Amino acid sequence: MEYEVSSQIKIDNVWQPYKKLVTAPNESGAAERFLTVVGSKHRLKRSYIRIQGITKIDGE
Repeated sequence: MEYEVSSQIKIDNVWQPYKKLVTAPNESGAAERFLTVVGSKHRLKRSYIRIQGITKIDGE
């Protein structure tokens, strides 16, 4: 299933909005996958990422 995760990430001492689609079996898996991917891509610690919401995307 696909989930859209909306969050804020801290870059250069400024919190910026950030959204990403991730594929996971459930919401907690989506949150974990999001933290892993975003942290790796932007070289951020988990304390610099705040998840605000997870929305399930319905496929056809």
